[in-house]
Amino acid sequence: MSDLLDNISLWTLPAFAVLIAVEFLAYYVEKRREQPPRRPMAGVSAKDAVTSLSMSGIGAFTDVISKVVQLPVLLLAAALAPVQWSAAWWLPALILVDFVYYWEHRAHHRIRMFWIGHSVHHSSRHFNQTTALRLGWLMPTDILSSFLFYVPLLVAGLPLWLLFVLQAVILTYQFPIHTERVGLLPRWIEFVFNTPSHHRVHHGVNNPYLDKNYGGIFIIWDRMFGTYAEETEQVFYGLTKQITTYNPVKVNYWELARAARDVWNAKTWHGRLNYLLKPPGWSEKPSTAITLGDQPPAPSRAEVPTGATATIQQGS
Repeated sequence: MSDLLDNISLWTLPAFAVLIAVEFLAYYVEKRREQPPRRPMAGVSAKDAVTSLSMSGIGAFTDVISKVVQLPVLLLAAALAPVQWSAAWWLPALILVDFVYYWEHRAHHRIRMFWIGHSVHHSSRHFNQTTALRLGWLMPTDILSSFLFYVPLLVAGLPLWLLFVLQAVILTYQFPIHTERVGLLPRWIEFVFNTPSHHRVHHGVNNPYLDKNYGGIFIIWDRMFGTYAEETEQVFYGLTKQITTYNPVKVNYWELARAARDVWNAKTWHGRLNYLLKPPGWSEKPSTAITLGDQPPAPSRAEVPTGATATIQQGS
């Protein structure tokens, strides 16, 4: 199993580096030629990219700690399976794991204790392939999420090594779709698969984009469960309260600090619990509709872009 995962890394890391270089070069050439972009883009930022790459580097080391905590539980779950699926069933298994990924991803956006770790990935105001590498690390809630969503698959007979491989495939697939450089793909691809357009929507903070397009490889889950949105207007990226630092450690724990402060300042134990289990943006204070362009008190997760003119409802 480790050899197979090492081979995936061996091939993907150089490919990632090439794709990042090509994307940055495209922006550079476009700027030098003073060519207007095909559509409004956030572009790239050297400081932002360095932050994302630094977080990826730190995560490569700290991920070992997470694996040490997770592995015994996952091995035990796999040992409890009455039967083991054959590796020949890898395609149905991929579809099933992607289906579970959809619900895990959706939970990461709609339950704040899971959003604490996932918010790191959404913290950039840019959307490029370095953003794909901006992932949180050493988050206990991420480990809990892994247990809740994937242990049932192991108990049902999915081999642990195949689960790891399929998770790597799903994450690798999502790397190149973190880009503004690619427009719409052929209609049948856009209908079935997650694409750059779909994933731009997912990272968008302006309506109608909030909390949409959770799919990993397949976008059909979003179409089936009412979380699909098409890219119809300029996408703005970021968080409700935009981070103001490029320090990777501060970026990683920014939302954790905010959540801890909300829990600490809550008036009741019911409020403290809801600050962890309710969607991001939930507050003990009464909520009201706000107009984009104001400086609002966190309508959901997304900071409202200056100059926009739509209306956001609390809880999106």
